[in-house]
Amino acid sequence: MDYRKLNNVTKKDVYPLPRIDDTLDRLRHSTYFSSMDLKSGYWQIEVDERDREKTAFVTPDGLYEFKVMPFGLCTAPATFQRVMDTVLAGLKWQTCLVYLDDVVVFAPDFDEHLRRLRVILDTLKKAHLTLKPAKCHFGYQELKFLGHVITPKGVLPDPDKTKAVANFPTPQSKSRIVAMSFCEPRS
Repeated sequence: MDYRKLNNVTKKDVYPLPRIDDTLDRLRHSTYFSSMDLKSGYWQIEVDERDREKTAFVTPDGLYEFKVMPFGLCTAPATFQRVMDTVLAGLKWQTCLVYLDDVVVFAPDFDEHLRRLRVILDTLKKAHLTLKPAKCHFGYQELKFLGHVITPKGVLPDPDKTKAVANFPTPQSKSRIVAMSFCEPRS
């Protein structure tokens, strides 16, 4: 869907996304981590019946409207973050952290981690939010989260994310730098 025209006339939502550095900093001094990813995150948020007509689109089979929040709306990230913050109110920053559809549970020891995990899973279930099991990782002492690796010793950059920079060939001349930056070799 191309929602540029709708986005141009939409009152922007200024609800903030969490700062990644604050989020990662909060994970220090924890030993166990679990991460959960919501299944089709935006599609778990219902669009108010009065606003559905704004999401209308045409197909060869007719005119349709979204019942759930589609991708491409300028307010979708803020709306989704607000929902997650509301669902996990009182638990965020103490028991878990949330960045859009990613939830990480952290704890200083395994028993506490299991207790916190149970609370978070029950809370998500009561809110009728569904997880994507293939993207959930439970009870790890080292875990990838938001492009970083979280460990009891601290937070490190994810080597998969830094590999391209590390493997970038050393330029031999100024013109080679420009060519490497903007072009790819012909095959």
